[in-house]
Amino acid sequence: MSQTNQKIAIVIPAYKVGGHICNVLNAVPSGIDYVIVVDDACPEESGKVVEKNSFEQIESLVVLYHQKNRGVGGAVVTGYKKALELGCDVVVKIDGDGQMDLDQIPAIVRPLMLNKADYVKGNRFVDFKALRSMPKLRLIGNSVLSFTLKVVSGNWHIMDPTNGYTEINALALKRINLDEISKRYFFESDMLINLNIHKCVVRDVPMAAFYGDEESSLSVRKVLFQFPFYLLRGFIKRIVLKYFIYDFNMASIYILFGFPMLIWGILFGAYEWWLHATAGTITPTGTVMLSVLPLILGTQLILQAITIDINSIPKKE
Repeated sequence: MSQTNQKIAIVIPAYKVGGHICNVLNAVPSGIDYVIVVDDACPEESGKVVEKNSFEQIESLVVLYHQKNRGVGGAVVTGYKKALELGCDVVVKIDGDGQMDLDQIPAIVRPLMLNKADYVKGNRFVDFKALRSMPKLRLIGNSVLSFTLKVVSGNWHIMDPTNGYTEINALALKRINLDEISKRYFFESDMLINLNIHKCVVRDVPMAAFYGDEESSLSVRKVLFQFPFYLLRGFIKRIVLKYFIYDFNMASIYILFGFPMLIWGILFGAYEWWLHATAGTITPTGTVMLSVLPLILGTQLILQAITIDINSIPKKE
């Protein structure tokens, strides 16, 4: 697949994909050094289904088993650790449900092979045909989530953050703490947050997608009720580590002063408005300015911090 001597592994988390996994493995292109299937306590025994079949084009097939279900993130992390143990340089993560076109692997891993990125992910939002084929609810949810993840992860240039078609190099895998990555549906998003914290370069690669009769593992309920908490926690973690622990720059100053001023302006202004509204009196000009000035200054400082954050997206020299 590549003229370099870099070893490539494919990691496939397997849970309720017994009817698809063999077709996925048959579609694996030649030139892949290892294919690692992680049976995440699958009730359909996907791992055993794989072991009962032969796949001639696969040079080395490894099947791992979890005794308890750990979620897609937990299965992928197990695969990542095994790939590092095997000395792999590039690890491709794909799903076992047959949604992904494996013929795109050479194009998607190329930025890693050429050292132009540390982490590459598919982006279905570049292909108009893919957008038309994407279910409308998923399209809207992905658009909202994409913008939110830009803010939370600091990767302002990416789209389609929940795309499970990803590639990562060994250097990035060794930088981040895999044991701290979210193990379930927030896995892809948490990876993006941690990659930015550790200054790993992330790139999108255009890809097509199709949707068959498989069920999406990302439900609207999980997005609405679970993701906000995870996103807020991830955002706070990134800001604290990136701007107050690992570094301290002008963005740190802007956040340190801008955020308290913004909060004061909002809370004090709301309180004074309620107080004078219930009393039927006019709020004094001085009291109004005590709310408006911190609100304006705080907003300006936060906007400056956002500008610095956008300009600090990790890049390859």
